Amino acid sequence: MLYHLLVPLTRYWSALNVFNYITFRAAGAAVTALLLSFIVGPLIIRRLRRLQVHQVVREGTPDSHQAKGTTPTMGGLIILTALVIPTLLWARLDNRYVLLALLVTGWMGAIGFIDDYLKMKQKREGKRNEGLVEGNKLLGQVTIGVVLSLVLWQYPLSTLPEPSTAMPFIKWVLIVPVSGLFAWLYVPWVTFILTGFSNAVNLTDGLDGLAAGLMAVAILTLALFAYVFGRIDTSEYLQVFYLRGAGELTVFCLAVAGACIGFLWFNAYPAQVFMGDTGSLALGGALGVVAILLKSELLLLAVGGVFVAETLSVIVQRTVFKWRRRRHGLEYAQQHRVFLRAPLHHHFELKGWKETQVVVRFWILGILCAFVALGTLKLR
Repeated sequence: MLYHLLVPLTRYWSALNVFNYITFRAAGAAVTALLLSFIVGPLIIRRLRRLQVHQVVREGTPDSHQAKGTTPTMGGLIILTALVIPTLLWARLDNRYVLLALLVTGWMGAIGFIDDYLKMKQKREGKRNEGLVEGNKLLGQVTIGVVLSLVLWQYPLSTLPEPSTAMPFIKWVLIVPVSGLFAWLYVPWVTFILTGFSNAVNLTDGLDGLAAGLMAVAILTLALFAYVFGRIDTSEYLQVFYLRGAGELTVFCLAVAGACIGFLWFNAYPAQVFMGDTGSLALGGALGVVAILLKSELLLLAVGGVFVAETLSVIVQRTVFKWRRRRHGLEYAQQHRVFLRAPLHHHFELKGWKETQVVVRFWILGILCAFVALGTLKLR
């Protein structure tokens, strides 16, 4: 909005030329998101406490977390407010990359909000806190994945072949499905990325500050990729694909990072509020959609390495447990679990690590993953 209002006035005041620079507007979005979190955070937390919107402790969570059942949830409203408003203020609103990123993030946030609301309602009515039926939640995630893939396929954002995705570590190579039947593989691919990473962030959101901190690191990494891909000179030098207009995603990514860091003010141990599905699904959707728009889905294995590990721990735990129960019986399966508890952060808690130790060490691993991802820019 500020870009459209102030850039036309540069003929009268040259200082307004700074709004032509993505770096300036991205920094403005980050600062605005951070300050907005500090402003709306206490207001939303007080409202959630008044409405008794408390955290639902997941089944299988270590006993030390039972006291968190009185902590307000749906704090994702803080994150959504702090990322949407700065993006609308500082980004170019005629940029389709930004509009699609906001659409997907908002959609995922809405699914999470409905889930959190239903859990709260069921808890008040004395029912089992299941929230949104798993099938309906998955349907909502799949729907936005299908919509996004079809939009990108039928209305390409760049001159590169659509549908396609880039290969990390290899210069000038795109994976392009053969036209016709095989091209339709792009639809389930995009749907899988969005659904997978929205759920991955949701699974990781089990300790105070864990998901928010990891998300800030991951989205800042993608912000750098967006800036590089959006500049013809830098992309040519680093031998990566140039995506005209993609640089504007830097503003969106910095707004998300600012919102996550601002949310950490209230979510750091001991947490005053949890993001709930409202925040975790929205953040996972934001991470997934940015990677998809940058044709860097495979890069998410590095950027979101901790999220991937958390998800794989759950898949491995459940798969092996079911196999052993079927082969050797329930008692044997319970006594021979792969992990003491899944997701992975609970395993280390039961190994004797303090909650704060798990969080900080996972942040460090997240930073390490970011460095690996950044290394792909040069190692090609």
